Amino acid sequence: MDRPTIALMYDFDGTLSPAYMQEYDFMDAIGLQDKDSFWVDSHALAEGHDASTILSYMKLMVDKAKASGVSIRREQFVEFGKGIKLFPGVEEWFYLINAEGDRLGVNVEHYIISSGLKELIEGTSIARYFKKIYACSFMYENDAAVWPAVAVDFTSKTQFIFMINKGIYDIWDNARINDSMPDDERHVPFRNMIYLGDGETDIPSMRIVKSEGGHSIAIYKSGNEKSRSQAASLVKRGRVNFACPGDYTYKGELWKVVRSIMAKIKTDSDFYKMEKSNQADLR
Repeated sequence: MDRPTIALMYDFDGTLSPAYMQEYDFMDAIGLQDKDSFWVDSHALAEGHDASTILSYMKLMVDKAKASGVSIRREQFVEFGKGIKLFPGVEEWFYLINAEGDRLGVNVEHYIISSGLKELIEGTSIARYFKKIYACSFMYENDAAVWPAVAVDFTSKTQFIFMINKGIYDIWDNARINDSMPDDERHVPFRNMIYLGDGETDIPSMRIVKSEGGHSIAIYKSGNEKSRSQAASLVKRGRVNFACPGDYTYKGELWKVVRSIMAKIKTDSDFYKMEKSNQADLR
């Protein structure tokens, strides 16, 4: 019997990392002491031009880097990613989850779906664990950032869920993304998906996964009542199945929840295959 595939899909900022990824080495490099001011300026830029907040922050990163004499080469952005801090246990998490998958008899795939910058994520110590990183990125000419290549907002995040569902990984491949595909031929059924996010920009993705039979988890910062309250609200509003603190250690609540979901997916998958086999035999 084929092993079912489980897709764990993660937002990044506030989900795997406690802060926005730009607030680590990048903002230090451009000499920004008041890190909140970057987001104030980004919002003002978006509002002033009636523009996307995602495209605005990407433009502001390039503008401020140039003004500070900081390189906007791709390799430099990746280097900045090395300074991003992660929640406790994140670096060991992927090994533990993959080992649990082997024990259960399932294949586990990890994906990032983030409005952050792909180049920064690629610089982190965990980048190698992801089958695909769907995030904002730049086009480069002569190795310098010149234009946004991908901008990921709260609605486009859902597109990547459908891509994972169908096993399509090229963002430019719109034709195949929109093609009809029988449920039994899809790479990862929605019921085999687990989405982890932290806030309002994740709600459409959380809702789609949960409504289609998968599971969504809201991550909050331990000791931060506002963050915990927002996560609790997502549970009460039916957006997610669980809310857990950003503790990815072996003894953490999140580990227990995800492990239980994986076991449920395996059991449900075995039942589904047995049911289909029985129905086929009766024809």
